[in-house]
Amino acid sequence: MFKKLPFILMTLTFVLVLAACGSKNDAGTEGTASNGSGETATELSGNILAVGSTALQPLVEQAGQKFMAVDEYKNVTVQVQGGGSGTGLTQVSDGQATIGNSDVFAEEKIDDAAKVSELKDHQVAVVAIAPVSNKDAGVQDLTKQQLIDIFSGKITNWKDVGGADQAIVIVNRPSSSGTRATFENFALGTKVEDIQGSIQEDSSGTVKKLVAETPGAIGYLALSYLDDSLQVLKYEGVEATVENVEAGKYPVWAYEHMYTKGDPDAATKAFLDYILSDEIQQNDVTELGYIPVSGMKVKRDAAGTVTQ
Repeated sequence: MFKKLPFILMTLTFVLVLAACGSKNDAGTEGTASNGSGETATELSGNILAVGSTALQPLVEQAGQKFMAVDEYKNVTVQVQGGGSGTGLTQVSDGQATIGNSDVFAEEKIDDAAKVSELKDHQVAVVAIAPVSNKDAGVQDLTKQQLIDIFSGKITNWKDVGGADQAIVIVNRPSSSGTRATFENFALGTKVEDIQGSIQEDSSGTVKKLVAETPGAIGYLALSYLDDSLQVLKYEGVEATVENVEAGKYPVWAYEHMYTKGDPDAATKAFLDYILSDEIQQNDVTELGYIPVSGMKVKRDAAGTVTQ
């Protein structure tokens, strides 16, 4: 028995050394994955909260679902919330959201230049906004001045613009809405006060439902929300089509921005790169009624100046 003891001790020592080596190898691969070339790459993980524009929300939600289904990004969670562009910009600036979705440039909503300078702009698409009415209003085209008079309360019946003898019901967006800012800037050319009796909703989906179901209603929506339940109104005789927006013929459009506070972290950068990839830009962006930035023949700066 005592003659075998050195052999037993040697065997135990060998087993313990092997176990220790195996433990070190396991710790060294934690959070890594093979990239197919024999090397290892760190797996992305994290939580992304994108808040803001409801006009941009359908695209970010759809892209987020597809992004999380990619095996490489399975450990990244993307959550998307509405609330309007102003809310998105405020929350990303305050560090409450990872991404602030906005239909307007940050400097149009945030007065503090220092806070604006902290934000990084990622332009992912172009959105066009069209005036829409209930289908029974009897109108297909409105001029800029007619829209100003309707939204300022000077015109209150559709018969005064060639439509049915029906009271006009305004379905507006709150002041925090980027869609409202785009509509006021480029369709009306002026800000208008909320008039008594108008309805105010902070969701594009709710605006669509109310205009479709409320006799005499008028509102405005991104192209991504338009369908046969609404009467899409021409603006100064021009239809809100992709071709007209790209050519600069239809003026009521804006960039869709996804702002981050400084440079995005690895997971957020991967998500933004994914949205800007050909797969999303040439499929999801166009299918949902947005316009790829690459298709625009004109560009617009934060001051609203359009150039070729």
